Amino acid sequence: MAKHGKKYQEAVKLIDVEATYESAEAIELVKKAATAKFDETVEVAVRLGVDPKKQDQAVRGVVVLPHGTGKTKRVLVFAKGDKAKEAEAAGADYVGDADVIAKIQQGWFEFDVCVATPDMMAEVGKLGRILGGKGLMPNPKAGTVTFDVTKAVQEIKAGKIEYRLDRAGQIHAPIGKVSFDSEKLNENLKTLIDALNRAKPAAAKGVYLKGISVSSTMGPGARLNAASFR
Repeated sequence: MAKHGKKYQEAVKLIDVEATYESAEAIELVKKAATAKFDETVEVAVRLGVDPKKQDQAVRGVVVLPHGTGKTKRVLVFAKGDKAKEAEAAGADYVGDADVIAKIQQGWFEFDVCVATPDMMAEVGKLGRILGGKGLMPNPKAGTVTFDVTKAVQEIKAGKIEYRLDRAGQIHAPIGKVSFDSEKLNENLKTLIDALNRAKPAAAKGVYLKGISVSSTMGPGARLNAASFR
């Protein structure tokens, strides 16, 4: 097993691994325990009481965090004509159709999120293996296949994130940076958990929010009192 450095060992002492905290206190502890020289991301891990193997218990969606994530995402929009102009006006970093598809096929990936108008999906589908493998394929469920490109681009720039249940039955998502005010991180956290509660599958039985923890990129995690969010 890899050994942690002295700073990490000191940070661990700040957080009681056996305890559960209210969200405000947990976030304060995570901020204090962040010792890296860069502005670490604050991340949330939520363990849900669903069966990830069952289609009717899948949990996936998007949410716009009120204070963003601290990272400005580079948005690529696949569109033609007026919709291409609309995307440019909305603040998309890159806009194109066949020309951009060709660039991606040649290995270009200077973007973080892809948006496509529905009429472009037949062409964009050619990039299925390439974009799908990187989690970049436009998807209607994520709001990235739409004719309302203005709304899509503006929401992504404002801090929209996508969440998806993994094979272990957990959701992992960023809620900001260590440099954020604790209040802003707490509001982002509550916004995310509210979205997960609304996304609860009808087929899910028993306790839905089984566990919640917050941590920084390089720091130890703090367990939250999940019952306070139910």
